[in-house]
Amino acid sequence: MPRLSAGYTSSGIARIRILAAVLPDFSHLTRLRGPARRVDAVIGWGLKPTARKARAHARRRSLPYLALEDGFLRSLGLGVEGFQPHSLVVDARGIYYDASRPSDLECLIAEGAFADDELARARHCMALLRRYRLSKYNHAPDRLPAGLASDRERILLVDQTWGDASIHHGGASAASFQQMLDEALEAHPQAEVLVKVHPDVIAGKKRGHLLEAARRHPRCRLIGDDLNPWALLDIVDHVHVVTSQLGFEALIAGKSVTCHGLPFYAGWGLTDDRQRCPRRNRPRRLEQLFAAAYLRYCRYGNPYTGEPDTLEGTIALIADQKRQRDRLAGAWTAGGFSRWKRGFVGNFLGPAAHLTHYAESRAALEAAPPGSRHLAWASRVDDALDEQCRQCRVTLARMEDGFIRSVGLGVDLERPLSLVIDHLGIYYDPSRPSELEGLLEEAAFPEDLLRRARALRERLVTLKLTKYNVAGGQLPGLPPGRRRILVPGQVETDASIARGSPEIRTNRALLEAVRARHPEALLLYKPHPDVVSGARLGALDETAHQLYDLDVGDSQIADLLEAVDEVHTMSSLTGFEALLRGKRVATYGLPFYAGWGLTDDQMTCARRTRRLSLDALVAATLLLYPTYVAPDSGQLCNAETAVALLEQRRSRSQAPGWKTRLYRRYRNTFIGKH
Repeated sequence: MPRLSAGYTSSGIARIRILAAVLPDFSHLTRLRGPARRVDAVIGWGLKPTARKARAHARRRSLPYLALEDGFLRSLGLGVEGFQPHSLVVDARGIYYDASRPSDLECLIAEGAFADDELARARHCMALLRRYRLSKYNHAPDRLPAGLASDRERILLVDQTWGDASIHHGGASAASFQQMLDEALEAHPQAEVLVKVHPDVIAGKKRGHLLEAARRHPRCRLIGDDLNPWALLDIVDHVHVVTSQLGFEALIAGKSVTCHGLPFYAGWGLTDDRQRCPRRNRPRRLEQLFAAAYLRYCRYGNPYTGEPDTLEGTIALIADQKRQRDRLAGAWTAGGFSRWKRGFVGNFLGPAAHLTHYAESRAALEAAPPGSRHLAWASRVDDALDEQCRQCRVTLARMEDGFIRSVGLGVDLERPLSLVIDHLGIYYDPSRPSELEGLLEEAAFPEDLLRRARALRERLVTLKLTKYNVAGGQLPGLPPGRRRILVPGQVETDASIARGSPEIRTNRALLEAVRARHPEALLLYKPHPDVVSGARLGALDETAHQLYDLDVGDSQIADLLEAVDEVHTMSSLTGFEALLRGKRVATYGLPFYAGWGLTDDQMTCARRTRRLSLDALVAATLLLYPTYVAPDSGQLCNAETAVALLEQRRSRSQAPGWKTRLYRRYRNTFIGKH
């Protein structure tokens, strides 16, 4: 294969993180300036004025011009708010919104042959978009304006901002909007007419087409709020557009659509069209149109990893971002967080949260308005703080490290990729309900979620990723013929032991219990990484060494889990990681993964009545419960992205840097092992 290169003139294109991922045919992408180097194609942003220089360069050099545009499922937030695109379209003929000439998309729709499996995939993806209520942009709240809850007949008209390129190139003009309004009023004489205008038009920052006309007519109601389009599609029967993409989303929602211009989805027999395009003379079904536009025409990439992606992966990522953003939106106070943690905990609340830090929780609660939420690190929550929050009518949310955390330890100030934020309790405290326990007991696990969980579990096992991913030594040779049991040590002051393992509370007691149950087994003992690093308590006394056969504290935990037959633990996360690898797990306390029919439990919890599959446990624990953040951007991401970032980070280096080594020396000398 020849190595091809492409050039661009726009500095904005250079900043697109998925550019290389969506242009795999080009091994080199370069900016054209000065005496331009020789390239095989020129890239520009659609038909916008900023691309004139690129188009002129392509004409002069007789080179192909590739038009880029945002894809139809772009991102959680807007580009002006710092959100990179998750999808792009690349068009060598024209661009999808220009109906004056063929585009790659138009040809895909008109000429494409669609196999049954591709159409099934299209129907599945449309169902996912409906379930997760995703649109091109997903920054707006999913709520209705006041007074729109009744069941009266309504139609929706979609305004567009002045100068939108799709209007002119879609065969329409400013007059088309007035014609749309007049026709809609006449065709629906009993309906309330909702006119959706851009919020900036209401604010006077931009110019639209329907603002004044809609204000004057008694049957029109202006919708100027920034809303998730699905909130409006829920309550209307018919949608009128000129060229807006919202018309295609209305088709996905099962609504009737009238087009007064020529968007890409008009002319195929799916819409009531006021204009005709002679080239579009072949009826197409909705799944065929969707397959052409979303599966073939759009190209997907993960802006946090820079890797190629699929539509399904993009839907999962943006849906997870949206779910956590909406769950955590609103006013927050926080008290007692270290300066280091203050640098990142706000990112885990998402872009719709407003967090104010205070030196201590008492001051935070005195300033917190009723109905707000107070964030505290779980290990610092006591009964007094819980009661104070109740008295102030403030919801207490506990924060703790997630299950796929980092390359390195939290005590070494390694910034986390995941945290959990729990409004009920915390996952390691079985004395009270937690949000994780609620998910495991009550959540629905649709097949697409279980498929994601299965794929994530298999990837974690293949990559040998665990919570901390600390470098370890080679696994020692293990004698054959004996059942191998791994006993992971824990920090004995850990709250999961204090609250979830009332009978066996020390590493020595655990070893004694395991040895008593399995006197002939080969017991491998692995101290907790924080104990090995010198940061926390939990080391065994000298006489305890006779209770196990091998100390494997220096060995990589992933290698150990592959080599053993069973894991016996009080409440260590190692038990969950063993389940991921299909190992038998015995619990002596009540970790979050016990009580669901997957482990051999010495204790029971009356609240845990459901029998779960392993993939359902993984879905709740790794996909739904934690919040993930990509460190470079500070933006919400999801579990699959965090795993990819961990893989990239681990491949670069495993050795602790000089800052980590210096901090360890300071911590162990001056802070002490407390």
